[in-house]
Order: sequence, then structure tokens, then C-alpha cells
Amino acid sequence: MNAPQGFIGRSVERREDARFLTGRGQYTDDITLPGQAYAAFVRSPYAHARIRSLSTAAAAAAPGVLGIYTGEHFKAVGGLPCGWLIHSLDGSPMKEPKHPILADGKVRYVGDRVALVVAETLQQAKDAAQMVEVDYEELPPVVDPARAAGAPDAVHDEAPDNRVYHWGIGDKDGTDAAFRDAAHVTTLSFRNNRLIPNAMEPRAANATYDANADSYTLYVSNQNPHVERLLMCAFVLGIPEHKMRVVAPDVGGGFGSKIFLYGEETALVYATRQLRRPVKWTCERSESFLSDAHGRDHVTTARLALDKDGHFLALRADTTANLGAYLSTFASSVPTILHATLLAGQYRTPRIWCEVTAVFTNTAPVDAYRGAGRPEATYLLERIVETAAREMGIDPVEIRRRNFITTFPYASPVGLTYDIGDYDATMRRVLEEADVGGYAARRSASEARGLRRGIGYSAYIEACGIAPSSVAGALGARAGLFEAGEVRVHPTGKVTIFTGAHSHGQGHETTFAQVVADRLGLPLEDISIEHGDTGKVLFGMGTYGSRSLAVGGTAIVKAVDKIIAKGRKIAAHLMEASDADIEFEGGQFKVAGTDKAVPFAQVALTAYVPHNFPHDKLEPGLNENAFYDPSNFTFPAGSYVCEVEVDTATGAVRVDRFTACDDFGNVVNPMIVEGQVHGGLAQGIGQALLEHGVYDPESGQLLTGSYMDYAMPRADDVPSFSVHTVAGTPCTHNPLGVKGCGEAGAIGSTPAVINAICDALGIKDLPMPATPYTVWQAARNAERLTTR
Repeated sequence: MNAPQGFIGRSVERREDARFLTGRGQYTDDITLPGQAYAAFVRSPYAHARIRSLSTAAAAAAPGVLGIYTGEHFKAVGGLPCGWLIHSLDGSPMKEPKHPILADGKVRYVGDRVALVVAETLQQAKDAAQMVEVDYEELPPVVDPARAAGAPDAVHDEAPDNRVYHWGIGDKDGTDAAFRDAAHVTTLSFRNNRLIPNAMEPRAANATYDANADSYTLYVSNQNPHVERLLMCAFVLGIPEHKMRVVAPDVGGGFGSKIFLYGEETALVYATRQLRRPVKWTCERSESFLSDAHGRDHVTTARLALDKDGHFLALRADTTANLGAYLSTFASSVPTILHATLLAGQYRTPRIWCEVTAVFTNTAPVDAYRGAGRPEATYLLERIVETAAREMGIDPVEIRRRNFITTFPYASPVGLTYDIGDYDATMRRVLEEADVGGYAARRSASEARGLRRGIGYSAYIEACGIAPSSVAGALGARAGLFEAGEVRVHPTGKVTIFTGAHSHGQGHETTFAQVVADRLGLPLEDISIEHGDTGKVLFGMGTYGSRSLAVGGTAIVKAVDKIIAKGRKIAAHLMEASDADIEFEGGQFKVAGTDKAVPFAQVALTAYVPHNFPHDKLEPGLNENAFYDPSNFTFPAGSYVCEVEVDTATGAVRVDRFTACDDFGNVVNPMIVEGQVHGGLAQGIGQALLEHGVYDPESGQLLTGSYMDYAMPRADDVPSFSVHTVAGTPCTHNPLGVKGCGEAGAIGSTPAVINAICDALGIKDLPMPATPYTVWQAARNAERLTTR
């Protein structure tokens, strides 16, 4: 049969969906091993307390209990490591108190792990956990990040003022000088609200120990199994890395919260060796709210200096970032490297200075959550740009256009070099698709129904395809950020791809297969994708930061190119031609200028029959691997337009229209890309209108610890999105020309929504989330101001 061509750019249906839709996916909790035991954790009911005493005697005597473990069992091992070292402005390294597997003498947030109980059944483990007796001495908690620095109560003795670091980037003196010469200065102070990840599948782990081989297998709901293994083995438990296999099977969403090494799975690995039994734990939703790493939670004051014509002169940002009670795996990098380096946005602002003070508080650790620093930067920038436009009486689109970067490559004042972009192209397209010209008529129609209509804009850029190692290392990364791919061609010409990237909703089994099928000229069904198993795949860094296709896909392409290069040599022998005359196209090796050709499958079979080719010059087999470490980030960008209707009598906000136009470079599967953008938009709108992780300021109790109090976006909270892409600027430094797309919607949407509400109400600022009560209050205050 003739192999289909042109898989790049086709909306191929996701191959993995058949098993998910028919209930045949296999998640960590679906795995039950012979002799399976079950775990439950005792968690702190206090935000800050000393453990005076802890008794496990009654629990140990309970039916079915196999073992109970406390902080005493882990005194000799390392704490959970932080993977990014940040230095303060004075050159001192960040404060890194030990992050214990189980609490060691003190608990530091509600939900902190105190003890692990293992029993024959889950119910027995839960019952026994209730019988563990802990005597706490409650201490005053530190909850508000704005008041944490210098607070009288220290979360950790190693950080008596609760400061983790005081960091900065940019040109402070130049920025200060530009403000002195500015014709106009816009100032905004706001809080980027704390978010709690809510993946459909909660965290889960199942650890087992093989005494005969002295080896471990850990099944875990995780986004990067190799990193999980490395951190746990090398930095915590001291297990030889080759004695640990980590398997991340089907994973039901992550959004960043499953990147990190957590204490729960680490404790299970310890317990399985002690008990010689497999131990399983699945997080309940109430536990997830308490113990999953949260996101965002920045308190910021931003100032933008402009000349009389609205050209940007300088930007200054001062942020206090809440990192919670302990440093999670990538926590230190989020408000610094992943945030401040994006403050140039799409604009040629000549001077930028950003200072970040990170603080410990008695709240759950805060780390990367979809976008990880980039949403916070975009919100800061796009809110202050829109506010400046309205203060100066300049159209918000026009002020952006006056300041767009138009020449590439562009070295920003905060350390990044954008390789390519066309920001006016996405702006032109989104204005057309959003029918901005018809906005006035829609506003009049809303007013006729007693509603206020507002329009808001957002123009974002993100640095993603997280790597390169050289840049990341210079900025404090303690690990490389490359990716690995292996291409295994079987004797029949079928192909198995092994990738260090991990799929948990992104559609890798489809898009990676499209890339390989397109390059090899094979039918899509001849390609299979393997991932998520350290026992099968090369060491890879996993999936986060919209890096899978740009970094992981490129590693696969490099390995495919090696396959083709070896295939040329074999084909040359078969057709008695020179290697230099062999071309590969459409799944066939051809002698240039002739009709002689052999199909890929024949070359594959020949590779495994050594006497049919010069084995003295070539090794048998057709199997290649490659590692790829990019030279730069990729820089997707886009423009968003949001229209809202506001009922000022009730404060209710309805997102009526939302139009997105993104530049992702070359697009492999438009349908999957659109789905990724849809999900991101829903999360961004959720942050703007609904979601807020709130702790009681006095007790440190999580007040939004269930879906009764933490509002998630539902289908009726979002409109039918209008999503578009332009492909005018393919990435210049990877062979696919692709940029990341998985986080864009969550990055660009939130400020567009708040800008639209502010426009509707005629106000400068509005706290997030814009709940009906918050909007109602803002509307009342605006009315009082206009009637004075």
C-alpha cells in the first residue's frame, strides 16, 4: 500500500482516547499487586505546632496494621530537595531548611505529614491512623505573605525573618532614571491569587520491593519519572539509582502539581522494604486540597513609565512571593527565572527592574502551576499596560502597537533573546476574528438590557520548551533540561518510539507518531509510542513548561535522522549504488535520477539479516537514540480579546465572547492544539472569576478545602471559544519549527478578563477572583465616586 503523506498539520484524532473513553486506561490506583497493603497518612490539624509527644502503641495494636512510621524513621535520610538555587542580591544563597519526609518535631502547615500507617486494607489503615496520638503545642502561624518578612514568628529557625531570598534582575539605576524623566507613571498594586490544582486523577503511588534483586518498583502519578527516581535515590533515600524503577502509567492530568517529588511516595518506598510488601496510597480529594503544591500567590506593586506619546520608558516590579512552608522541587525558580525574565512581554521597554522577596509561610508549599511564573508576569504587564492606556486616553490596542518589538532577534532587558515573532500579525487577526468593529453595537444592546459590557485585551509571550541547560544552569538549575528519544525499527519495518517526555493529557501518542510517520513515510498505525517507564526509556526530563514537542519531539527527530542515515547505507548496498546517491522520500530509498528503489520495510529486514549487507562496515539492527538540548527557549505569543457583561445589581459577570489568536510556529495537530488552548482558557478564566485558595489569617486553616468552598469553572462559566493560530514565525532553532502551546491559554486569558470587567465598570483595578460580591462592591464604589 502507498504510505499516506503529510501528517504534519493534520487534525488526526487522538489514538489514546479510545482506551480512555471506554474505561481501559490504567492509572496508578488501578494497579493492585500480589500481597497488596494500603497506606494512610496522619496529617497535622495545625498550621504551626511543636510535637510534644507521639504515641503509636494503640494504632499498632489495631486490626490489620503492618507498620507505622514517623519522623524518627527518617532522621538519617535527606530531605526533599529543591532543584533550583537562587542567590540573593547580596550574593548569599537562598535559605534551604530541610523538607522532611515526615514531620520531625514540628509541623508547619495544616496537612503536613506526621505519620504513615500501613495495613492489610485501606479502611484498617484509616482507622489506625485515627488512633495515632499526637500531643501538639500550638504556635502562632504566619499566613499572609505580605506580612511574613520580618514577622516575629519564624516558620524555620534557619530563616528567622522568613525570607528565602531577596533577588533582582535588570537595570535598577537606568530604570530609576527613566522614571524621573517620565511624562506619565501608572502604578498598580495587586495580589495574584493562590490556586489549588485539581487534576481529575489525584496523586497516587504504589511501591514494591523485590528482596531477591534488592530492587524497587514505584508506580506513581507523575509527570517526570526519571527526575522522580533521581531525586529520591540520590538526595533522599540513598538507593542506587539502577535499583529503582519508576513507572508513571496513564496519568489523569497534572498541570504542574505532579512534577515534584513528594514525601508520600518517598515514605512508601521506605515502608515497602521494611515490610517486604507492596504499599499503595491514593490521595483523597480533601488531602489533595491540603497537600498538593499550590500555585501563584504573589503580592505585587508595578509601575510603568511612559513618555507623552505612550511609549514605554521603564517598568519596575516589586513582588513578594509566597513559597509556603517548605521549598518544593522547582519553587524557587517560579517567581524569579520563570517570572521576571518575561516582564518585557511583547514590548521594547528599554529599562526594567524587578525585585522578588520570597517568603516562608505556614501554608502548603507553592510551586509551578500551569504557566509557572509566566501567567504572573503576563498578568502584571497586561494589566498595567491596559491601565496606562486608559489613564492616558490612548486606545489599548494602539498603545500596544506603538510598543511592539518588530526587529528580531531581540535581546530583552531581563536576560532573554527572542528568536522570532510577529506580534502585530496575531493582533490583526484577533481583532478581525473578535469583530471588534462591532463591539459598540453589542455594548448598546447590553445597555438596553440593563447590563454593562466591557472589552479587554491581552498580548502575551512565554518562554517555554523549558531548557536550554546552559541558560538554565547559569540561572541556578541544578539539573540539565535536555530530552531523550529512541527509535527502534523492528525487522518488519514497524517502529516503536521511546521518549523521556510524559503524556498526561497532551496527546503525545498521536502527535509524536505523526512526526515520525511523516518523516519516515509510514502509515500512522505502524508507529507506537512508549513513555513513562524508567526501565524502558532513556533518561529524560519529563513534561512541563510546554517542552514535549519542541524538546522531546526534536530528540525523536534526531534519532529518526540517524535511522535514515543508516538506512541509506543499507539501501546503497542493496541497489549497488553509492551512499551519496541515495535519497529517502515517501517511505522509499531511491537512487537519484533512476527508477531504482527499495521500501523502508525491506531495508529494515535487511538490517536484521547481516549476511545481506556489509556487516563488516555496519552493525546489525536498526535502532538509534538521541539527546537534544536546545540552544534557546521557544517563544510562542498571542493576542486575546474578551468581552463580558456585568449585572451591577448583583455583581454577576458573564464572559460573553472570548477570542484567542496564537503563534505556535508550525502546528503538528491543529485539533490537539485547539484543545490545549481551550483547557488553558478555562483555567485562566477560572482564576479571574472563581478560584482562590484562602487560609484563615489567625489559625492558618485552609478555608477552601473542598469543592463546597473552592469554586472550579464549569461549562456554563465559559463561552464557546473562538481559537485561531497564525504560523508566520516558525521557531528558528528546532527542526520542526514548533513552539509550546500547552500553557498559553492559562497565561494570556486572565488579564483579558479582568481588563474587560474594569472597562465595563470604568474602574482602574479589581481584585481576583472577580466574584459577584467583589464586583458588586466595585460597582457601588464606582457609582459613589461618580456622584460626588
